[in-house]
Amino acid sequence: MRLRHIEVIQALLQTGHLGTAAEWLQLPVADVEHLLHDAESELGFMLFSSVRGRLQPTREARELQGEIAHLYAKLEPIQRMAVSLKHYHAPPLRILCSPPLAQQLLPQSIAALRRRFPDAPCTLLSEATCAIVRSLLLRESDVGLSLHDPQHVDIDCQPIIQGKLQLLAPHGWLQPKQKYIALQDLAGQAMVGLEGQDPLNPAFDNKLQMLRPAPVIHIRVQTHQMMLSMVEAGEGLAMVDPFTALGARSAGLDTCPLIPAVPISLYALTLKNSEPSPAAQALLEIVTEQAAAMLSS
Repeated sequence: MRLRHIEVIQALLQTGHLGTAAEWLQLPVADVEHLLHDAESELGFMLFSSVRGRLQPTREARELQGEIAHLYAKLEPIQRMAVSLKHYHAPPLRILCSPPLAQQLLPQSIAALRRRFPDAPCTLLSEATCAIVRSLLLRESDVGLSLHDPQHVDIDCQPIIQGKLQLLAPHGWLQPKQKYIALQDLAGQAMVGLEGQDPLNPAFDNKLQMLRPAPVIHIRVQTHQMMLSMVEAGEGLAMVDPFTALGARSAGLDTCPLIPAVPISLYALTLKNSEPSPAAQALLEIVTEQAAAMLSS
């Protein structure tokens, strides 16, 4: 089948009517009908049957529908790129970041970038570190920002700034003006755990389990934002990155770092031997400045 055949089939699947499909495709009805018959002749089976004035897809057409939808999902980035190239001199900046960074750090940083590059389009997605690495290797993204070093031979990983692991607790759980909490103070406490491929700090998890009595973890969630929500719901304490802790403080929760401190680094990930665009370089400068300002506050 040619791509034009697929366009006609997709339009008919969506509309169920030759006339409406022709309007969508901006083609004469006779051309749409001809393309449909041509596709059916090439395939060797019927794709649609007429039922009470509407075109109903056959079983074979419905089986093709999922693959056609998958193809259109792959075509969409190409269409966005084409529109971008028509209106801008540079392609869009494609950014991936760990979920904690998508809530606090990246929105402010991209807003600052847009003030510097008002005509530069940006795409921001939130992914786990392993997905960020895969996207960079496939050249589907330009910059990754993560709280984990993937230690991949083809990924350039540069530390931007370092913060501290933070305790989240319900409002009033910490003493007034308490600045730190000792690891031993978590013994026997109800805590929310982190589940998934990007654990915050496996070595720290082992330290928690060595406490006597060990913390009680009945609930594990996928992201730090979900941990924040569970603490808000009264399901215990949680240990999160400093950027999630900033949002928690705004939500009225108690936060403080551990003593001795557990460092958490923010990393910029790029594909090795690739030259970042001016917008990508500016973004990393802005992220560094914004992160430093947020953590110092």
